[in-house]
Amino acid sequence: MSFTGKKILITGGTGAIGKHLIKKLLNEKPALIRVYSRDEYKQYVQYNELKDYGNLQYIIGDVRNYVSLYNAMADMDFVFHLAAMKHVPACENHPYEAVQTNVKGTYNVIQAAGEQQVNKVLLSSSDKAVSPTNTYGATKLMAERMIQATEQGEHTPTIAVVRFGNVMGSRGSVIPLFQKQITTQSSITVTDLEMTRFMMTPDQAVTLMIKAITRSQGGEVFVLKMPVIKLKDLANVVINRTCEQYGLNHHDIQIVEMGLRPGEKRYEELMTYDESLKAYDLGDMFSINGPAQSTSPRVTPGTYDSNQPTPISKEEIIQLLQEENLLKG
Repeated sequence: MSFTGKKILITGGTGAIGKHLIKKLLNEKPALIRVYSRDEYKQYVQYNELKDYGNLQYIIGDVRNYVSLYNAMADMDFVFHLAAMKHVPACENHPYEAVQTNVKGTYNVIQAAGEQQVNKVLLSSSDKAVSPTNTYGATKLMAERMIQATEQGEHTPTIAVVRFGNVMGSRGSVIPLFQKQITTQSSITVTDLEMTRFMMTPDQAVTLMIKAITRSQGGEVFVLKMPVIKLKDLANVVINRTCEQYGLNHHDIQIVEMGLRPGEKRYEELMTYDESLKAYDLGDMFSINGPAQSTSPRVTPGTYDSNQPTPISKEEIIQLLQEENLLKG
């Protein structure tokens, strides 16, 4: 599927994933990319960065506002729904606000896309939606369920979900926090050194998102296959490389374990056992609940969580961080 000459709306388009997605899509020469977000400063910064592209349009709006969203979707071919309230503690402290953005906002996207006869819609979801233990995960699970419950027909948009874990360099990433702590207080704080997380670069996430919307036939949850990183290894890599950069002794840097935050897991899940019974293996991702992929094998039943695959090595972590220019030296 080509995006050449097409019109695309990206909600939350000024976020880390949104910015990478825009740059990737611009290479395919779409007729228009409409960036929809509520942060006017980020829009200003992004406009100045990409002002040479005449096919970018910025609209200030909130997915909570149906009328604004409906108007923004006029004449769009594709919608990438990335806007969300993501910060776990903030969602725990303000659950109703999380519901308004993540649940009601997704409902508005579905309704507006149907009214405006959009061709395809893709929701960006999270591993925290699987067996959720926090408000953020629960709201993302509800968003997924709404999309799966949407009637897929000849005259309605093809709507699907892509589910993945942490993205390096995205908002709230622990890496810049570690670097700041190392240089200012000679220690870093971690929740649990045995914690494991699915983690990938923004470019990897965006590439697979585009593959997901291309393959979608309606109602699927696409689960991206992601490398697993152990928090202890990530912390040691960031300590060593930051100390090299600033001429510090890595032996002087302490690691302080704080314990898990409310609603936080020691490991994350991307697919439950029950979901695996309805899943197909597409190579670089799984497809759950969608139309049968006749050329793809069924998934071997079992959970897909960050506690099972062997974590990548410290050398591989360094390579991933350098790809996104998150480590210097």
